[in-house]
Amino acid sequence: MRDLISIEDLSAADLVSVLELADDFAEVQARDMPKVPALRGRTVVLAFFEDSTRTRTSFDIAARRLSADVVNFSAGASSLKKGESLRDTIETITAMGVDSIVVRHASSGVPTMISQWTDAAVVNAGDGWHQHPTQALLDCYTIRERMNLVEGEQPFAGKRIALVGDIKHSRVARSNAQAFTKLGAEVVLVAPQTLLPSSIVGWPVSVEASLDDVIGDLDVAYFLRIQKERMGAGLLPSDREYRTRFGLTVDRAQYLRPDALVMHPGPMNRGVEIDPEVADDPRAVVLGQVANGVPVRMAVLYSVLGPGRFDEQDAPTESEGQAEPAGDPMATASPSADAAVASGAVGA
Repeated sequence: MRDLISIEDLSAADLVSVLELADDFAEVQARDMPKVPALRGRTVVLAFFEDSTRTRTSFDIAARRLSADVVNFSAGASSLKKGESLRDTIETITAMGVDSIVVRHASSGVPTMISQWTDAAVVNAGDGWHQHPTQALLDCYTIRERMNLVEGEQPFAGKRIALVGDIKHSRVARSNAQAFTKLGAEVVLVAPQTLLPSSIVGWPVSVEASLDDVIGDLDVAYFLRIQKERMGAGLLPSDREYRTRFGLTVDRAQYLRPDALVMHPGPMNRGVEIDPEVADDPRAVVLGQVANGVPVRMAVLYSVLGPGRFDEQDAPTESEGQAEPAGDPMATASPSADAAVASGAVGA
């Protein structure tokens, strides 16, 4: 993998490979010293042209736990404010010798353009209404983990997942619909007509107009944020009416199966998409999604920057997987496990 721009570019085998690699980094996360030298000497730039809490922070933590150097680029404090073009900005950053650029932008297609302007590996952290591939990966990882679905290239076969809410403006919906179906799930979109895309040709999904018609037959109920900042006027009569028809209210949650999962990519509008009491229900795994973002993004960064990305002579040597001298903050509790991760011998 050179770049990660879209889930569409990944096969089911690719998805499973990243999830399995994330298992190893989840084990690293559980250590007293949750750090490995797998990307030591690499530089990762977080170029976020749009506000973010969860995605930016988890990429930052993920890169540092792989021992990469991290640069947080702020568009508001850059020469973009002086009229510099996006291309000149990216080429300037690249000229400083960075290895990867993690990009979030309000306009669809920007990460694709950036990948044409730089030799650094580009990871899409969300672009407009288009894609959010690492969110889809961490959501797949959460479902797989909570339901113990670890076998085969289509571990979600037989599972029914509903994406509920603002499908029209959601990059998460597009990425997740592709990822879930590639892993074998049946995906249904549930939304008011005004919040559906103008066309779903090519979407591997079905559509339902009523949440009540499907709520009792779901393995996963995935609720999307109402993105008022992207909406025109008149798409929703009111928050109250939306909650009544499409929100996971306390009453509606009673029809969910006991083993169903409730998911949301955040930030959550409590009392609109999900009632506060339901958000704290044991079936709600929202904080689990957030936590899983770190090992999954570690797996993504390793996939674009690790030995598989470079020629053999660029791969970390065996010594890079060994523990550092006592007292060094890079020292880890399990040198042999670190060597396996750093060398790419996952699961060895």
